[in-house]
Amino acid sequence: MPCRLLLALLAGVLGACSRSKPPPAPPPPEATNQVPAQGVPGCTLYGEPQRSGTVPDELPELSGLAASQRHPGAFWAHNDSGNGFELFAMDAKGAILARLTLTGATPRDIEDVTVGPCAPGASRGCVYLADIGDNFARREQVRLYRLPEPEALEDATVPVEVLSFMYPDGPRDAESVIIDARSGRLAVITKTLDSLGDVFALDGLSAETPIQARKLGTLTAPLGMDRATTAASLHSSGERLLLRTYSRAYELRRPDAARLEDLLQGQLVEVPSGSQAQAEAITFVQDGNGYLLGTEFTGQPLWLIGCR
Repeated sequence: MPCRLLLALLAGVLGACSRSKPPPAPPPPEATNQVPAQGVPGCTLYGEPQRSGTVPDELPELSGLAASQRHPGAFWAHNDSGNGFELFAMDAKGAILARLTLTGATPRDIEDVTVGPCAPGASRGCVYLADIGDNFARREQVRLYRLPEPEALEDATVPVEVLSFMYPDGPRDAESVIIDARSGRLAVITKTLDSLGDVFALDGLSAETPIQARKLGTLTAPLGMDRATTAASLHSSGERLLLRTYSRAYELRRPDAARLEDLLQGQLVEVPSGSQAQAEAITFVQDGNGYLLGTEFTGQPLWLIGCR
C-alpha cells in the first residue's frame, strides 16, 4: 500500500476517535409554518431565532440554562462533567455576571438546571442542579443539588443540599430536569433513542432519605424522528414544555393543564431552533415570552427566540 494512502487511512481512524461536532441542525421552521399556540399563556407564534451572543470561555461544556426568577435578564448556567463544581450567572449575550463555587457534594455528571420553589408552597426560590447523567446506565442512585437563589449577583462560595433518588426499573440516562412553579413539583426526562424520553416525577424529595421516582408517561417523537432529549424547560403556567434535541426544539402544549400528568396528554409541535454544534440547553425567559438556546463549545452562538 503506498505510504501516502496508509497515512491518509491512519489520519481518518484517529480523527474518528476524537471528539467531533455533530452536523449542523436543519433550518428552523419558518414562522408561517408554525402551529399557533392557542389557549395557553405566552407567544402565539415564535419569531425567527436571533443571535444574542456567544457561549463564554468559562462555559466550555455548557449543558444547562435556567432563567433567574430573582434577577431580570440573568440566566443560571453550568458545565458538564469533568469541570469544577460551579454555577454561573450570565446574560443572554454570554457575559458572566457571577460565579458560585459550590460545596457539599462531589458531582459526577451535571446535565441540567432549573429554578423554582425551594419546597411545595414555599415563597423562596431555589436553584436545582441535576446530577443525572449516566451514559452507560450504571448509577443506582442519582441526585439533585439544591441551593437558595442568591439575593445578589456576586462571586461566592455556597453549600448545596443533596437530594437523591432512584428509578423504579433500574438506572437511566437523563439530561433534563423541570419544576412546576405552581406546586414546586420536580421531574426528570430521560434520554433515549426510543422516544423523546420518559417523564419521572420526583415527589417527596428529601435531603435525608433517597426516594423512588414515579413514571408519569412517555413523550413520543413526531414521526418517530429526532429523539434523545438533551434539555427541557417548563413554562411557569405549567401549560407549555420546551424540549431540546441535538437538532430540533419542540413544545408540548395543553390549555388548563393542572398537573404534569395533564400536560403529557397535550399537543407536541416543532418550534424554531438555531443551528448549534451540540445543543444541550434550553430555557424559557423570565416572563415566559420566548426562550434561550445554549450549546457546548465556547464561541458557539446563543440563540434568543421571542414572540413574532
